[in-house]
Amino acid sequence: MTDNMLLGAHMSIAGGIDKAIERGISLSCTTLQLFTKNSNQWKGRVLKTDEVERFKTLRKESGISPLIAHDSYLINLASGSHELRKRSIQALIEEMERCSTLEIPYIVIHPGAHLGSGEEAGIKNITDSLNIVFRETEGWGVGIALEVTAGQGTSIGYRFEHLSRLIDGIRDTARIKACLDSCHLFAAGYDISTAEGYHTVINDYNRLIGLDRLVCFHVNDSKKGLGSRVDRHEHIGKGCLGEGFFKLLMKDKRFEYIPKIIETPKGEDMEEDRINLTLLRRMADKKLEVRD
Repeated sequence: MTDNMLLGAHMSIAGGIDKAIERGISLSCTTLQLFTKNSNQWKGRVLKTDEVERFKTLRKESGISPLIAHDSYLINLASGSHELRKRSIQALIEEMERCSTLEIPYIVIHPGAHLGSGEEAGIKNITDSLNIVFRETEGWGVGIALEVTAGQGTSIGYRFEHLSRLIDGIRDTARIKACLDSCHLFAAGYDISTAEGYHTVINDYNRLIGLDRLVCFHVNDSKKGLGSRVDRHEHIGKGCLGEGFFKLLMKDKRFEYIPKIIETPKGEDMEEDRINLTLLRRMADKKLEVRD
């Protein structure tokens, strides 16, 4: 599996969006994730033509593909506030426009938090919002991947049933995809730490959402325990999830061509990323057949 393995990290765009590719190259990434703008601001600076060209040239030369974007932390499509939801819709459309410019096929989004209005209202707000987004971005070549959440606070998406209902409410079903985050799954109460649990959870996901919609794994250990509903990422094998899940995932041939992105804690020199990626590559060395 190691020859074709799609493994990378979320990379900073500090200094220019093309710098994310340079950082990915330095860690021998074969795929990577990035923000297309400052994740803590509503508006992003205009991408310069030469910056976009450098980005595309570096991507082609490096062979890093596919690239995955992640949306801003400010976007909340589930909010009961009409103004916040309207602002979030516009912000997501603008981020998808940046993805289209950069030829990034998918943007991962957190479904949103209902902030007290209730899960039913939150789910309806998300589907209504996404239908507007898809209508306004028709023909752009950019899909949206709903990320499973840890269930922290009032966030929606910590159950597969939530994602299934969201997908059912989307008119442009071909463009709606999914992203599984191992830390979020475990914190939400899905016990993927054992082989039995791993297969059960993957089968449940396949039954409710479908493996064909899966476009990305976020590969993170969890600082908090099973069912804690606390979103805190940890280095691979150093948290409550342990190494068992990662060994199973890295050897699972069903996911050989699904990008696996680490979002583990990192310092400026990215040495932590190097250690985590090296460990995951070693876990993938020996082939292991897994049952469906």
